[in-house]
Amino acid sequence: MLTLRRTRPGAKKWWALATALAAGALAMLIAPRPPTLGPESTGDPELARAVREAAGDGAFRGLAVARIDGGRVRLAGLGVTGGPDSAPVTADTPFEIGSITKTMTGMLLADLDVPVDAKVRDVLPDAGFEGRELGDVTLAELASHRAGLPRVPLTPKLLALSYLSNLTGLDPYAGTGREELLADAAATSPSGRGEVSYSNIGMAVLGFALAHSQDMPYEELLRTRIMGPLGMSSTTVLRSDDPLPPGRAHGSKAGGLAMDPWRGDGYLPAGVGVWSTARDLATLVDAVRKGTAPGAAAAEPRFTETSKQRIGYGWYTTVFGDSTVTWHNGGTGGFRSFAGFDRGTGRVVVVLGNTDADIEPMALRLLGADPTDREGSLPFLMLAITLVLIFSPGAEAWFGHRPYEVTAGVAKLMWGVFSLVLAWVVGIWAIIPPVAWALGAGLLLASVLRWRGVPFTPRGARSWVRIAIPALLSAAILII
Repeated sequence: MLTLRRTRPGAKKWWALATALAAGALAMLIAPRPPTLGPESTGDPELARAVREAAGDGAFRGLAVARIDGGRVRLAGLGVTGGPDSAPVTADTPFEIGSITKTMTGMLLADLDVPVDAKVRDVLPDAGFEGRELGDVTLAELASHRAGLPRVPLTPKLLALSYLSNLTGLDPYAGTGREELLADAAATSPSGRGEVSYSNIGMAVLGFALAHSQDMPYEELLRTRIMGPLGMSSTTVLRSDDPLPPGRAHGSKAGGLAMDPWRGDGYLPAGVGVWSTARDLATLVDAVRKGTAPGAAAAEPRFTETSKQRIGYGWYTTVFGDSTVTWHNGGTGGFRSFAGFDRGTGRVVVVLGNTDADIEPMALRLLGADPTDREGSLPFLMLAITLVLIFSPGAEAWFGHRPYEVTAGVAKLMWGVFSLVLAWVVGIWAIIPPVAWALGAGLLLASVLRWRGVPFTPRGARSWVRIAIPALLSAAILII
């Protein structure tokens, strides 16, 4: 029977320590690298300084900002676009804007000569809503998130793709077309109708109903009725086969994981596949504030959600301290956005970011509003999960029982590697310093030295399966 050579206990400890330090140092080469806002700055320097102060230490890579105050328009870009041809961000850099699109879908309802109390089955007769609860929902209920629909349809496909997206950066909406969206909606039973409950699927159904009423595709309707009249020439509504905007920002997680752009024709009216710039959105929001935009009445608050928040058609109106702000935000896989105005001060603010770090507190500070209600508490659960994923494999391998043979030890090592890979992907590296990941990797690798003297006695195919499963899981996450 073969055995691994033993070393003296004292030398073993020093050798293990040296190995742990060396492994940790090497692991720093592949440790998570959360994005940081670089020194690059374009546009108005005064606004850029105000943005840096408002942003604090957030995990931002690039920000495009517009602020209108006292009739004066200021534009600035900070940081970089990311991607293979990374460049400084400007006010004309295209970003995914996500759910800010919902405000324009709501404006279409306010602008078109379509009864807001029309039932969706009458406006969209080809959707298969006859005889279903959803068919009785009105357009106004869809526009104000009072139709009783879930945020997204809870189908196995979308749940699986959403989970996979968080691990790999893949687009969870890829390939979802209009017909699939309407079929998913038809299979949904409204619950809590009349109460405000945010729904992507509801706003998507509204957009297609309005487009059908005008006998044109949603993207053409939006260009014709909203974007064209306002001169929003840099805003694009992209179908799945359309090229992405040149010079675009590239999105990522706050931990550094690159995210694919979201492309799903079925969710265009809810904000999937829509790109815009800080300059264009400032034009939109200021025209809504003035009441000169087509469908500007959509921003008027009509229905109460909470004591501090009401909703119109797509637009929220919320009390933040002494300020009342009309606004909407957006979030896709690797982008965050905010567009809002304060009727009392006349101030307009648009902020676009190319990571999934929260930008609402920053945007509210730039508006002069109190962001306290939007500043999240420390995510203790995710902190704990990340730390467990980092350190538990090494601690167990170091202090736990030695494996009874070499393949069992290798299997334990492979499960530790999988845990570290998972931590790399889902960890909150905007809070935890990446050196912690390197230390966890060093501890795991150094612990292997405790297994010297373990007999090499593999026990059939099952012993190798224990190695293959975590190795394949780790490789799949890294490759995808």
